[in-house]
Amino acid sequence: MSSIDAPGRTAHEKRITTALFAAGLTTFASMYSAQALLPSLSAAFGATPARAALAVSLTTGFLALTIVPIGVLSGRIGRTRVMTVSAILTAVIGLLLPFSPSLDVLLAGRAVQGVALAGIPAVSMAYLAEEVGAAGLGTAMGIYVAGNSIGGLAGRLLPAFLLDAVSWRWAQAAVAVAAALCTIWFVRTLPPSRRFVAQPAGIRSVRGELAVHLSHRRLLALFGLAFVLVGGFVSLYNFLGYRLIHSPFGLSSATAGLVFVLYLAGTVASPTAGRLADRLGHIRVLAAAVATMALGLLVSLPDLLPTVVLGQLLCTAGFFGAHTVAGSWIGAIAPNRGTGSSLYLFAFYAGSAIFGGAAGIAYAWHGWAALAGYVGILLVVATALVTALAVGVRRDAPAGSLSPAPV
Repeated sequence: MSSIDAPGRTAHEKRITTALFAAGLTTFASMYSAQALLPSLSAAFGATPARAALAVSLTTGFLALTIVPIGVLSGRIGRTRVMTVSAILTAVIGLLLPFSPSLDVLLAGRAVQGVALAGIPAVSMAYLAEEVGAAGLGTAMGIYVAGNSIGGLAGRLLPAFLLDAVSWRWAQAAVAVAAALCTIWFVRTLPPSRRFVAQPAGIRSVRGELAVHLSHRRLLALFGLAFVLVGGFVSLYNFLGYRLIHSPFGLSSATAGLVFVLYLAGTVASPTAGRLADRLGHIRVLAAAVATMALGLLVSLPDLLPTVVLGQLLCTAGFFGAHTVAGSWIGAIAPNRGTGSSLYLFAFYAGSAIFGGAAGIAYAWHGWAALAGYVGILLVVATALVTALAVGVRRDAPAGSLSPAPV
């Protein structure tokens, strides 16, 4: 949080980063609270791990389907209005989820919550890019993503702590109340837009904007990077709890849930990566972040608790660093920030839903070894995309420069 009060930031920018920090808390606490509950949902409803994991995948999947239309809508009616309505609806639905009488009802509620959630991630990146000066965009994006990581941590850790004493319903209710309080903080803090200019939202103009962004090679590579990196990251956390409560670890649900403390690595890595990207260039920091994830995956393979923890720590830091850098890069190069951000986040949450859900097949086939191989393939694709981005940056560097421009 000290980064929010960094010297040189205006009072308006400080309010923006504080509000979006709160938005990150409520969004990710709501989105991923079910992840810590997956083994308990399997036990309570007699569901397989793959079916229980739908409580995460349906939320992110429906969010992905909704995020582009809501991003377009925000360009018409205003960023802050969309974010406020989204936050309030998400909080209300979250408070109703603990009363679900069956797993099917819970899954349906999680899908609806995904639609409600879409308004904040669809708009927040564009709002930041519009309201915060270019020199500080990487840092501001880092603070927002840090809020995401803390929200993800709280949404997973709070129910994990409670599961040994209460049912999944009470654990889910605790997260919902905390998310509602963060929503109040967000709504009361969010300043109105100063630089927003309404855009036409006709089908022809929207189609034209999408075509421009989907024909931009660098944007396409960043969309693809989000798609595969979040898919691998969510897959690891979806099934890590199952790994830790079974042999050879045999941890309790609450003890296994402590692994989500590793999300703090993302809290540190996000603003750090943002500042480094502002100084050194996006591509260098992005390549280092993907390499960190790959190293973490290899370290996590042995059935030794210290290596599992260290590996997951590295994967978490690498992922959030990469997400921060890619997100700020989108804001810098997209012809239309709202459309670019929406397409990036569509790829992000589609990857979470598709790859996070399909990971259950790999895990059911041959446990963690198969899951690690599955995630490894996604990281190979990510490496190829980073290489393509690096080639493009070198090609576009000014003639006679010794190194690529920091873009």
